[in-house]
Amino acid sequence: METWSVEQVCNWLVEKNLGELVHRFQEEEVSGAALLALNDRMVQQLVKKIGHQAVLMDLIKKYKQNTQGLKSPENPKETALVMQTEAVRDYRDEESSSPASHGERMPSFYPAENLDNGLIDQRVLKQRRNVKHILARSKALQWTKSYVLPEFPYDVKCMLAERKCPDHSMRIRIIEFLQADMTKYLEGSLYPSTQQYNDAVNALLQAHPFLDEDGCGFFLWKRALKDRFKYVRRPIEDDEQVIRNKCKFGHRRGQTRKSLADIRFDEIKLVQIKEEAVCFDSELDEHIKWFQQEYVKTEKDWREIDKRMNQTLEIRRKMIGSRTPLKDILKLFPFLKCPYQIFREFQLLTRTDIYKKTRHILESYSENILTSFSVVDNPINILLQEKMKHYTDEDMLKYMKLTAACLLLPDVFGDDPGLFVIMNEQVQVSTPVLEVKNPFNMEVCEFSLYLERERLTKVDDCVTALAVLVAAFHVFGIEYPRRLSQTFNFLETLIFDMHSPYFPSLKEKEKEVGFQLPVT
Repeated sequence: METWSVEQVCNWLVEKNLGELVHRFQEEEVSGAALLALNDRMVQQLVKKIGHQAVLMDLIKKYKQNTQGLKSPENPKETALVMQTEAVRDYRDEESSSPASHGERMPSFYPAENLDNGLIDQRVLKQRRNVKHILARSKALQWTKSYVLPEFPYDVKCMLAERKCPDHSMRIRIIEFLQADMTKYLEGSLYPSTQQYNDAVNALLQAHPFLDEDGCGFFLWKRALKDRFKYVRRPIEDDEQVIRNKCKFGHRRGQTRKSLADIRFDEIKLVQIKEEAVCFDSELDEHIKWFQQEYVKTEKDWREIDKRMNQTLEIRRKMIGSRTPLKDILKLFPFLKCPYQIFREFQLLTRTDIYKKTRHILESYSENILTSFSVVDNPINILLQEKMKHYTDEDMLKYMKLTAACLLLPDVFGDDPGLFVIMNEQVQVSTPVLEVKNPFNMEVCEFSLYLERERLTKVDDCVTALAVLVAAFHVFGIEYPRRLSQTFNFLETLIFDMHSPYFPSLKEKEKEVGFQLPVT
């Protein structure tokens, strides 16, 4: 089954009277290896009906039981360990089936628990500890000694036999099979330990030493395997039970439990802020009425608008900080829908020209982004190459490259592009997101910023679109989505000139390419 294709899996489903699942399995491209790697949570997301879930899990379980047999250990130490483990298991079974387990007292060689004072004899505790150590050692020995590489498909076998360096698509296939095999070996777990990662990669490089490129292959393959497991775990990251477990066991970075006094103080402070926000004085009420009247005019007095926006900045920040609905804030301050005012608000908060910084980032890194290994086969990059064949104007080519670099940013960092930009589809994301239509046609290209599934503003080019997207998160006090953390970390590091070991700052980039920003 490990070598089955998606079509073979679908035929197997039809044979088992599960033909209703064929369409869903074809959409998710579930091959034989992926089928054996499914756990309970994946099956619940893949199959809607509970009856089908139970039948599918039972079929997979029976197949594993029929095909997986314990290998007889060849090492005498392993033989002794397994025999000792079996003896312990037999001892437990006998003890559970003995009359003593049904309430009858039987004489035992080992001292029993002292029921009078609730204490346990030390020899009994030592015996139990020895049993735990035996079981743990047996489990660890089973992984390290019996793990072997999966049976790769025919084309992968041919490539490995010819000792050719694999290309990007072939690397992905090898990693996918390794991940599926490890998941099956770990009985559906998606959280291997460091030792298990090391064992799997070592087995791959020992079987095929030519994959160890320049002595760095171990780290590269291990990193790729870890990333694959992270990608497979993504569908369950937003599950409510998973989030609750992360909060319970402290896996969310920077999260600490507040004391009752701190919670009470935050509640009092929140009430005070709300009262201040609601109790508008006459001067503030006058500003808000003026904003609403000025916003509908065709010719606007931007100097007066800037002045009044400065005067109402403090109360506006308090309202945003107190989680006032954004729709209410935009009704009171409608000019926050304008890109110019969003940029200006961002500059007042951070003392940074977001538009200038964003243009410089795209101009400096566009070539690196477009030639990145992870986006070579991306449909956007392929469309860009086809469009560039029909134009010779340098300004047009530069515009197209900047647009493609903007759209491909999440793919470069392995983030979710659906939370960053939507192309020719309906927006379903509540966080700020860009909508793009006809990205490589300069005449009819259209960029829009959406907030809470409604269009906030329309912009002209990709630089303004990217700048207003980053600024919107800051201005409206919205946290970045976790699945876009790497992309926004890259942008913020360069916008605020912070040091990062992963990519050079703008000043270092200027020295490399010999580019200098015009002083304004």
